[in-house]
Amino acid sequence: MTPRKVNISYALENSTTIFGRKTAIVSGNKTFTYEDVNRMASRIANGLLETGIAKGDKVALSCPNNEYFPAIYFGILKIGAVVVPLNILLKKQEIEYHLRHSDAKILFFHEDREGNISEGWNAYQNVETCERFIAICSDASKIKQGMTWFEDFISDEDRFISAPTSQEDTAVILYTSGTTGRPKGAELTHGNLFDNAMALVGLMQLTSRDVQAVALPLFHSFGQTVQLNAGFFAGCKLVLLSRFSAEETLSVFEREGVTVFAGVPTMYWELLHYPHLEKFDMDRISITMRLGVSGGAAMPVKLMEAFEKRFKMTIQESYGLSETSPVACFSRIDIPRKAGSIGVAVPGSEMIIADENGNPCQIGEIGEILIRGHHIFKGYYKNPEATKEAFQGGWFHSGDLGRMDRQGYFYVVDRKKDMIIRGGYNIYPREIEEVMMRHPRISLVAVVGEKDEKYGEEVVAYVVLKEGKRVSEKEIMEWCKSRIASYKYPRKIIIVESLPKTATGKIKKRDLRKK
Repeated sequence: MTPRKVNISYALENSTTIFGRKTAIVSGNKTFTYEDVNRMASRIANGLLETGIAKGDKVALSCPNNEYFPAIYFGILKIGAVVVPLNILLKKQEIEYHLRHSDAKILFFHEDREGNISEGWNAYQNVETCERFIAICSDASKIKQGMTWFEDFISDEDRFISAPTSQEDTAVILYTSGTTGRPKGAELTHGNLFDNAMALVGLMQLTSRDVQAVALPLFHSFGQTVQLNAGFFAGCKLVLLSRFSAEETLSVFEREGVTVFAGVPTMYWELLHYPHLEKFDMDRISITMRLGVSGGAAMPVKLMEAFEKRFKMTIQESYGLSETSPVACFSRIDIPRKAGSIGVAVPGSEMIIADENGNPCQIGEIGEILIRGHHIFKGYYKNPEATKEAFQGGWFHSGDLGRMDRQGYFYVVDRKKDMIIRGGYNIYPREIEEVMMRHPRISLVAVVGEKDEKYGEEVVAYVVLKEGKRVSEKEIMEWCKSRIASYKYPRKIIIVESLPKTATGKIKKRDLRKK
């Protein structure tokens, strides 16, 4: 059977045909129609072709939530090249790794909030396989020899028809850390992203009348699929927030008449506990707001109930991973909701709870969540061992523990691995431990998660110093801040004489979590 031809950029092109002059993006005080976004994406696609980028080539993109992200994202996809989204908080060494491992030929790098591009530029210069650095900045005087200014890169030709890629062609490589400590690149296909986005259009009952507030970072699978791709397929207006703040988000709710908001539980917590809610017309917000979607971490039932009561809206929980494009399970609007449940498998997805041998568990029993369906990634880029480990018996093994009730509702119970979820971001202890072990005065490190009311979990590092060495906990934290992305460096450093170990010498992290 010949794979069907599909390109996720159809989300933009189809809505341009249907909704043309309707507002697609609001970014700060600027608005862009679907025609505007499609023209810019086409100019980028033509610019890439003129540079020699071809179908299948990897193009890295580091950009906050603004008008550039969707235009570059879809411009890359239009020619059948592969998008490698980078977390904008990554540091030089982390960017280097992603560029080198992904075989990225071009890096689009947006200036940070202070107008700097040095983090990306310094990383790029150390990666011989990356051929061009495209600087997205407001001031051409910042362009150094060897850089290309974005305005000089884009083509004058603003028409481009997307390449007919196969459903099995890789569209995006999303990097997600693993137990090895090195980020793994999950290859998501055009079929994965297309089908998952279309399923969400139905599950969220999106229409062209919806206005979405987009505070989730678009470089993350949650914001990318649930809001950008699904939103564009439905012809929604997307109001982009460069970063989340409760005050700015509430202002957008009121000013733009937002109907749909998606976020991690921490965002809902901050909105609910914003100390000056009286500044906003809550009745007006409640009239337009119809739906909230929560994901990235389990939302406490009490938080959900309190938020729904205050904002007079419904929150639907979702569950998934980068490897599942990302949504595998959703608390549907059209069926009763159950407290603490992540809902039921999305259309086209199968989920079971299995024991250690991969056999289905009895109803109510706890086991690992296994998934298969249209949205499951094709594998980890250049990592066949990890791919083989993830796929056993025809199922993707999530590494999460859960249970299922008689009605097919799923509940996440715990994590099989040591992953920490802080404010919706997945943080893997081994990766942090490897960095911290490079400190000249540190002998041993164990990183664990500690429950936190605001972020869900906080990162804690237990440190054993080298014999005869002295360094303060504050000094270690400052050292970490300069080498580890701001969302994942340890917020608490605890210096100890020794760490509890098993008979085989492994650190007993369970004992540390009890402290």
